[in-house]
Amino acid sequence: MDRDSSTLTLEAGSHPGMIRLVNGKANAPCQLNVKRTGIVIRPNNNRVVIRPFEPDSENRIERILGRVAALSEAEIDLLLDDVLREFRNRHQKTRQFFLRRFEQIKSHLLTDQPLSENRKLLMGAYFTQEYSLESAALFNPSMIWHPDQSGLPEGSRRFILSLRATGEGHISSITFRSGVIDGQNQIRIEEPTRFVTAPEQVPNTLFDKTLFARSLVELGIDSPFADQVLTTLGDQFTHDDIQRSIHRALQQNRPRHRGELQPVAQNMLTLVQANYEICFSPELNLSERIIFPSSPTETNGIEDARFVEFHDDDGSVRYYATYTAFDGKVILPQILETEDFLRFKASTLNGPEVRNKGLALFPRRVNGLYAMLSRQDNENIYLMYSDMLHFWYTKEQIAKPTYGWEFVQLGNCGSPLETEAGWLVLTHGVGPMRRYAMGAFLLDLNDPSRLIGRLEKPLLEPNANEREGYVPNVVYSCGGVIHNGELIIPYAMSDYASTFATIPIDTILGAMVRG
Repeated sequence: MDRDSSTLTLEAGSHPGMIRLVNGKANAPCQLNVKRTGIVIRPNNNRVVIRPFEPDSENRIERILGRVAALSEAEIDLLLDDVLREFRNRHQKTRQFFLRRFEQIKSHLLTDQPLSENRKLLMGAYFTQEYSLESAALFNPSMIWHPDQSGLPEGSRRFILSLRATGEGHISSITFRSGVIDGQNQIRIEEPTRFVTAPEQVPNTLFDKTLFARSLVELGIDSPFADQVLTTLGDQFTHDDIQRSIHRALQQNRPRHRGELQPVAQNMLTLVQANYEICFSPELNLSERIIFPSSPTETNGIEDARFVEFHDDDGSVRYYATYTAFDGKVILPQILETEDFLRFKASTLNGPEVRNKGLALFPRRVNGLYAMLSRQDNENIYLMYSDMLHFWYTKEQIAKPTYGWEFVQLGNCGSPLETEAGWLVLTHGVGPMRRYAMGAFLLDLNDPSRLIGRLEKPLLEPNANEREGYVPNVVYSCGGVIHNGELIIPYAMSDYASTFATIPIDTILGAMVRG
């Protein structure tokens, strides 16, 4: 139907995603009245995490260890006491971290002379540093319902808010907050503790050889040498297994060829390291858990996680988050998955259509397939389907920049939200002066390639209090929720701090024009 047609009148009760035509003329879009909550979540440079300090050369590591080895036990005790007194109240399990760091660098010791525990602790302390993970910014929030809804008044729901925390060197990580929305849609954020703790790597993570080989092909890493390595592995293997297989395969080749094979070997190890599992201790408060870059693909940050509560056809529930891994040069879309926010599995996404930023998974399968929004060309929004979560081969364009406030680029602001009217998708558009605004459109529930409603005007634009920050004139979200008939939008203000806004779903749908 042409938007200017006068042959059809849609009366009250018609599909809310369609424009209403009365007496042959299109009604003007409803005036949007987004309510800002006034809640502001600001970066806090008091929240620091301990992480490894990595000197720039092996010789420097050996020199530092040599200086500590030359100290008397009395000097060791005094220095260690000073360190523990200054830092023990800033972190949890400091001694355990120091000992773990010692184990990681002890191969650089020049002798096998037995060392006292205090000397090991002090050596570990010299190779440890603090990092203020959110000193620069706390932004791009994503909101989902908490797995634990116990002990709440009727009409209230507990939520988890993930945020992109950015600190020194613009390194980004994922941090969490929790809160409650009551029956009147009042939002309360729980105060975070002052502690922040990085997870432990889960040892001996198993890899499926068939899927790994397929990933090598997708990344163009497959080669006779890769086949040589894989033939010695079982159907499932660990990081240590493939390291040993690579070492054996290199030794079986002539010395003059080994230099040529090293890049393939390194790429295989990098792929293994990009797929890992981490876990947090159950006694840690949610706000104390930080997902810090762990693999070579993430050395410069984990960016813009879009969390979604995924309900599979068998009734199981898992939480996924698509995110962007950045190593300083290359961006790589990846995915996190968890059942309890204590143990997380990070995996690469593969296939020719896994490109650019802004992937957002639908919260359930659509017609038996996984579905995902994407933006391969950095301008338009696409829809992808796949029968395998980690492999994506096709795409279909579903939305282009159409209005002046989105002419530069259009993208999603999180996973689609299921409503009776259709899939509600929050969007961001970039206009003149690289100004970001948020919008929304509606997709058909059974055929999400059909865009059936769209806002002509922005849903949310930066106001005078929101336009100053690390990147000015930006409002941005990585996903909201629906509660008691209202859309709850967590959003970032100019890539610095985060806040919330709310608006009735009916108001949004009523303002949409036919797609």
